[in-house]
Amino acid sequence: MKESGHAENGKAEIRPAVGQERMSRVSNDLRARTKRYASSMVRLYTALPKNRLEAQTIGKQVLRSGTSVAANFREASRARTTAEFISKIEVCIQEADESELWLELLRDDCGITDPRVGQLLGETNELISIFVTMAKRTKSHAS
Repeated sequence: MKESGHAENGKAEIRPAVGQERMSRVSNDLRARTKRYASSMVRLYTALPKNRLEAQTIGKQVLRSGTSVAANFREASRARTTAEFISKIEVCIQEADESELWLELLRDDCGITDPRVGQLLGETNELISIFVTMAKRTKSHAS
């Protein structure tokens, strides 16, 4: 999303569209944060008891959905259109919400007491809040 403008020398210049300059800074911070989130999911999964089928089954689900948050955010950061950006951010919300469910099941139904579960639940809720805000603000700026 670029806008053309004219520099003082009369030549056309390419500059970020309104709001895009700020978005790239936020995007880089969140890209790193979502990658750390995905890495934490991987570490949690590898720490789950190998002899408990239910923990391994749910662990695979949380591994998939948790790493998907980072992958979809990367896709959002490279979106070509506002609609594509919003769509990918909404997928991030869905995947994070699904991750929350699997984390709750690990804690509540599988009895996994690893402190990472609680920390990841907190981070999941923060990421959901951030993504919801991003989607709402982007939609309101697009209209």
